[in-house]
Formats: sequence, C-alpha cells, structure tokens
Amino acid sequence: MDLSELIEIAQKERASEKPVQIRCCVAAGCLSANSQAVKERLEETVTAKNLTAKVEVRGVGCMRLCCQGPLVEVRSQEESQQFPQKKLYEKVTPNDAPSIVTAVNGEETTVKQGNLSHPFFTYQMPIVLENSGKVDPERIQSYIAAQGYRSLYHVLREMTANEVVDTITRSGLRGRGGAGYPTGLKWATVAKAQGERKFVICNADEGDPGAFMDRSVLESDPHRVLEGMAIAAYAVGANQGYIYIRAEYPVAINRLQTAIRQAQRLGILGTQIFDSRFDFKIDIRIGAGAYVCGEETALMASIEGKRGTPHPRPPYPAESGLWGYPTLINNVETYANVAPIIRKGAEWFASIGTEKSKGTKVFALAGKIRNTGLIEVPMGTSLKQIVEAMGGGVPDNGVVKAVQTGGPSGGCIPASAFESIVDYESLTQLGSMMGSGGMIVMDETTNMVDVARFFMEFCMDESCGKCIPCRVGTVQLHKLLTKISQGKASLADLELLEELCDMVKNTSLCGLGQSAPNPVFSTLRYFRDEYLALCAIPDLNK
Repeated sequence: MDLSELIEIAQKERASEKPVQIRCCVAAGCLSANSQAVKERLEETVTAKNLTAKVEVRGVGCMRLCCQGPLVEVRSQEESQQFPQKKLYEKVTPNDAPSIVTAVNGEETTVKQGNLSHPFFTYQMPIVLENSGKVDPERIQSYIAAQGYRSLYHVLREMTANEVVDTITRSGLRGRGGAGYPTGLKWATVAKAQGERKFVICNADEGDPGAFMDRSVLESDPHRVLEGMAIAAYAVGANQGYIYIRAEYPVAINRLQTAIRQAQRLGILGTQIFDSRFDFKIDIRIGAGAYVCGEETALMASIEGKRGTPHPRPPYPAESGLWGYPTLINNVETYANVAPIIRKGAEWFASIGTEKSKGTKVFALAGKIRNTGLIEVPMGTSLKQIVEAMGGGVPDNGVVKAVQTGGPSGGCIPASAFESIVDYESLTQLGSMMGSGGMIVMDETTNMVDVARFFMEFCMDESCGKCIPCRVGTVQLHKLLTKISQGKASLADLELLEELCDMVKNTSLCGLGQSAPNPVFSTLRYFRDEYLALCAIPDLNK
C-alpha cells in the first residue's frame, strides 16, 4: 500500500456516491430504538421505486441528538426549492421509510423533522466527531475517502518519531481520560524509556454512569482510533497495541474487529506499513466490566490475565508497564484527536480552547434535560451555554438545580456557577473535574444527599477491595449517607462524614478511592442546607 493506492481508493469511493444520500444512524442508541429495521426498509423502498441510480442508503455512526432517535439524515448534492441540501428526520419508524424516500423528489412528508440550526448542532465544533454520522463505520473505504490514514502515511514517510512527539506536545493536547495529563509529555517519556519491547494501549473501559462518549466514537469511527494508535506507536517505538474495552459494548467490539481486519488486508496494520520499516499490530482485550480496570495499573493487570487490581506508583507505566515494559496508555478520545492534529498542524489545534486546555471536549449530555446526546464543544464553553442553550434546559419548564461532571470521581456544580467555563482548571476549582466527559443535569426535584449516596454506593460496589481505606471507608460512608437521608443522623454524624471523606481521599491506593468522596464534598459545599435539614436528631454526646 502506498499513497497512490490510498488516493485511488478514496477517488473510487467518492465516484461511487449517489446524488442523494440517506444516512441512517446505526450506533447503539438508535439501534436500541430499531434503526436497523428503519435502514432495511429504506433500502427496500429505494429498490422498489427504482431509485438505486440516484439514492444511496448508508448506515452511519452517532448523529448526536440521541433523545430523538432513530435519526435519518438526507443529503442532496444539488439544492432545490423543494429539497434543500440537508434534512434531519427524528424518531423515524420503519413505516416512515417510504415517505422519506419519496420526499427526495419534493413530495410532502409528515415525518418529524429536526432543526439543524438549533444551538445543539450549531454550537458544536467537531474534531473527534468530524466523521460521526458521515462515514460508514464498517467500510474502510468510507474512512479513506474522508482523508483517513493520510496522517499515518505522512508520519511514516515524512516525519521522524521525535517530530511526531514534538507536534503533539506543541498542540497542547491533554489526556481526555480524566486527569488531563499532557499527552506530548507522556509520549516523550515512553519514547525515551529503555526496553526490549514497548506497548501502546487504548483505554476504552468507559464505566462512568451516564457516560457514552468513547463507545460512540468506537461505534461511529473505529479507524480514527486505530490510526491514532498507530501514529502513537511509531512515535514511542512500539510494535504492539491493545484496545481494552468492556464486554458491555458489543457493537463497538464488532466494529473494531471489522476495522482491524480491513486495515490488515490493505496492509495498513501489520508489517512494513506503507512500505516503511514500521510494524504494528493491534489486538482487542475484553474486560468483564470492573470499574476499577479503568485505572491504568489495574487495566494492565487485567490484560496480563491477572485480577484487575491497582498497584502503587512509581514505577509508572511509561517506565515499567505491561509485562514490565514501557507502556503508553491513552483513552479513546485522546487517540481520536491525533490524526487531525497531524493533518492540520499543532498550531491549528492549539488555537482552539483556553490557555491551558486546548482543543475540544466530547460530552455525553444526559439527565433532566430536553436534548440528551453527544456534543463536542471548544474548551472554554460555559456550562450555561451547554445546559441551557444546547441542552434546552429542563423539560416542562422545570428549573436546573445542578450538573454533575466527571462521573463518580467528579462533583455536582450548582446552577449559580453556570457562568463558569468548561476546562480542566475551572472544573477543579468548582470542586469537580473533567473526567472522561459525562455530564448529568439535575432539576429542582433532585435530592442532593441521595445523589451523593448513589455515587458512593457505586464506588462501594466497584471497589476492588485491595486497600482498607477504600474497601471499608466507602461502606462506612454509604452507611452514614443512608442514615442522613433517612433523617436518623445528628450533626455529629455529619462531622464524622466529613472526617471520613478526608481520610478515604488521602489514604486510598488508587483513583477510585481517592476520588470517591468528591460527590460528597461538592454537595456539602453547595447544598449543605439539605444535609442540615436531615440531621435533626440531637447529639446525645454533648
């Protein structure tokens, strides 16, 4: 495979495109609402009406507005008075398919149409999601036609490994898995590490309640992640990669397996990629759904066939990781940013976002909000813009009370702080964190003590049990929160709750235990009155 062959594939794919494309979302959210049947009925109707020369039905990835799925988008190469270049249909059923197909010729349709000029769409800046809803995730030709694997070719044929690391460093990309560690610095550390072998791992063990960003990217654009991993492997000197993904993501797993096979057949993965000296192989490892395996040392233990429990650091994976060799670990969204950075340049990416948080961030917007789905916005976008403008606020004229970011590791931010922007530093100052990108909106009916109790129960159940502060501390914290929520606690119990949270945070072995008290800390900080109202029992010890 060389550049001319890559270009030829792209040209053939574009030449085969029909004047009208009917794109049907086949990501997990829409599939659960029967979008596969919608797609099949669309195909049957196009054939029955002898429109195959004009109309193509394509299964695509996430179209983002998940609450209105199944979603179908119709794109025409030529805009007319009867039919504009793009229309979005919402909550489509198989019975709606004939009406959508005939609407291509300008006929009237009663199928509900979406508003593509709504802030939910117009405020987004797709970088990670630039191909989602456009390319067919099960056809490598579709990805190549969207400039896929051009960045990998450029890197292997025209750049040194050091130049690649320097480009990622100058871009300002930070790890999108939660902590926001500088990606270029991590790559440089692995590149300099000494070892007979090196590994590259993609952490796709997305376990936060309400989070579905990584799953959607893998279902919608799996080759983008493979390309990012291959570029990273070249930069750090690795020849073997692993994607660690939870078994609860069967659609993503199947599409990844298909994508790997397709890339291998074309020689884009394997030996002497693009006629270079670079060899790279990717294997998939399926996790059993343990939340703690999102922690990098527990994840590596699981890949090695051991029990998924963390171990103390140092040594860090960059020095001694998988089977004791230097290992690079980034999450799905981080790798998905790599190809466009190489293609458009470090300066382009660095010009987006804030001074210390560059680029965009993908969020899964969920909870008590009108527009639930997937969004990608520039760093520095305000919470108000996301929740009220893009999300549309609370249904039925309800009032937003708070938004929870960062999953069980994050915190609850009150509506009074919604003028704050979304970046790593700002969310930390508010007592929360970026996390992998979950964003759950709560209305005025939400009991914040119950919210803290829910997340503590999650951490208690997911604790691996290796260290006592997490194993025992989360249980005791859950008991105290239950006691408070039932109105059986005193102010002394509230004081004990805060002391115990501090102990668990500062003495647990890994990030699960260290961050487990965060929802409690944030709800105490902003909604202490709700705790005080429930702590009605007199303190008998005073």
